[in-house]
Amino acid sequence: MSDGSASDSESAVSPTRSLTRLVEEAVDGPLDDGVRVLGRTDMPGPADRLADLVAGDEAIVGVVPRIPASLAREVVDSVDGEIRLVLTGDAAATVSGVSGRAVRTALAGHDVSVSAHDGDSPVGVLLVGDRAVVGLFDGDGLAALLWTDAPAVRRWAADTYRRYAAAAAPL
Repeated sequence: MSDGSASDSESAVSPTRSLTRLVEEAVDGPLDDGVRVLGRTDMPGPADRLADLVAGDEAIVGVVPRIPASLAREVVDSVDGEIRLVLTGDAAATVSGVSGRAVRTALAGHDVSVSAHDGDSPVGVLLVGDRAVVGLFDGDGLAALLWTDAPAVRRWAADTYRRYAAAAAPL
């Protein structure tokens, strides 16, 4: 007999839905059909798709809350131009700490400008060419990825980057 409550699996919100809701709240409205979202269980997964999304672009700016060395290496190797990142939360602590050597090595030799912000961010936000790319992280890494060329999302991503960059210090 059911007590009327939802099961854990029914009440749990997927990372893709959580990310979509977060971006909808940030832009104060629903997202259009041009928005693409995928989660860890999709193939290719978010980390693999991120490298494809940045491949060949000449400039990337963004706010990054986590930066695993393998993902950093894959992303910077895919970009043909300048990368300006504001690291916050775990990413800032990792890169500036002793364990950040692998990440610093991955960034070395590339046109990468890195600064650190004292706060944290619930998502990573990148401006990649004409697209905004937003990633949701959890304890296991990149859980969901959303990308679009929708003007409202691009404006929000640009504003987010400018806000964090203005309060960041170079590493």
